[in-house]
Amino acid sequence: MRIAMANDHAGHALKEEIKDYLQSEGHEIVDFGTYNEESCDLSDFVYPAAVAVGKGSVERGIFVDGVGYGSAMIANKIHGVYAAVCQDPFCAQLARQHTDSNALCIGGKIIGSVLAMEIVKTWMHTEHQGDVEKYARRVQKVKDINDKHLKPLD
Repeated sequence: MRIAMANDHAGHALKEEIKDYLQSEGHEIVDFGTYNEESCDLSDFVYPAAVAVGKGSVERGIFVDGVGYGSAMIANKIHGVYAAVCQDPFCAQLARQHTDSNALCIGGKIIGSVLAMEIVKTWMHTEHQGDVEKYARRVQKVKDINDKHLKPLD
């Protein structure tokens, strides 16, 4: 699977650890940066990574910043991106099973690397329960809202 990754200075170290794990699992990573811990603006990196998810040039995105919410706010402005902030494996499981999220946002200042790795593993290995009518219906309603209010990407 092709996965876009992005981070700010607060998420750099954790992103690198997650990236190594994903590559060891055979995934192709498209790294949008940043590539160090110098202070930077999160949107400069998450925005183009989220666009890659929205355009379908990657299947999923994983974004790491200080608390996760900044990445989610940026990513969810892009047509076709369904970003979830997850701070434990249970949330990651439900973000995939119930909402079919395609972007995972993690707070590097909030959770440590051991917990973050469990969140990533759970999120990556959990399938959407689209065969369950209520989840399929709910996801479709979110997609309808997306299509109504966000401009499709060229």
